[in-house]
Amino acid sequence: MGPLMSSFRQLLRNTPEGLYCPPGDFYVDPVRPVDRAVITHGHSDHARGGHGSVLATPETLAIMAARYGQDFAGATEAAPYGKAIARGGVNVTMVPAGHVLGSAQAVLRWKDITIVVSGDYKRRRDPTCPLFEPVPCHVFVSEATFGLPVFRFPDAADEVAKLLKSVALFPERTHLVGAYALGKAQRIICLLRDAGYDKTLYMHGALASMNALYEQHGVALGPTAPATDAARNALPGEIVIAPPSAIADKWARRFADPIPAFASGWMTVRARARQRHVELPLVISDHADWDELTETITELKPEELWITHGSEDALLRWSELNGITAHALEIIGYEDEDE
Repeated sequence: MGPLMSSFRQLLRNTPEGLYCPPGDFYVDPVRPVDRAVITHGHSDHARGGHGSVLATPETLAIMAARYGQDFAGATEAAPYGKAIARGGVNVTMVPAGHVLGSAQAVLRWKDITIVVSGDYKRRRDPTCPLFEPVPCHVFVSEATFGLPVFRFPDAADEVAKLLKSVALFPERTHLVGAYALGKAQRIICLLRDAGYDKTLYMHGALASMNALYEQHGVALGPTAPATDAARNALPGEIVIAPPSAIADKWARRFADPIPAFASGWMTVRARARQRHVELPLVISDHADWDELTETITELKPEELWITHGSEDALLRWSELNGITAHALEIIGYEDEDE
């Protein structure tokens, strides 16, 4: 290991608590409570309560407060996109990751070294959050949730068109769309609006707080209403959005001969759709697919690639073939939120 390579680990290293920055004395997305945390986004596998202090974007802090209560950390500091904040001798800058509202890459600069911890990210347009911004760096820390060549996602607008075609074909049935409460549900709503669907969309109660938070942060969702009709065969011809667990629950039986749909990158795997009894799989992901992962790494040309979690083996092999030094960190505790 050369002197520069070893200095990368002086700036950031893997520990049982997660990625630790010794010169700044903070962790990035730690998997257990720590004194000082930098949080990339609000999903619960990256954003946990109980830290002494949290640095994150204003939107991520709002999401954490909505989920865990106002006292989710001893102290908080808001880091708007692009503002460098000093932590010891380290400058921390949050840059858009394109994953969900408020999601950021944590850019760490120390001496002459730049490490980018990307959290979770995608490269596609999302009406609910700014696009991923590539930052030149010595080390790029990446997820690999969909790090296999089989995962090449279609255009999300085409998948929403598939949903609307089914609604037109089956006007007597309720379309029940499973979508994660933070990010995916609001993106589906906005994609439906982009496609010209201006009718009321019906919501499971578990989506209410995140929908309200997105609207407070300027993401217009259009007309929505609670899906609380207790009558048998409720809401024929309508679209109901619910957490994935609810579409197979007895809660779903109230609707008119419901067609279960599920919006996830995992719907690429038809066996997963069958397992979940999903009639209408919608391949819409808030994570990078294989091409987005490899094209991002090719664009950035980092000296090292560190893979936090997911399907590391194929990406390690691809990196080797492309002359990039890569390491699997195998962080336990990061999971895809759709699961």
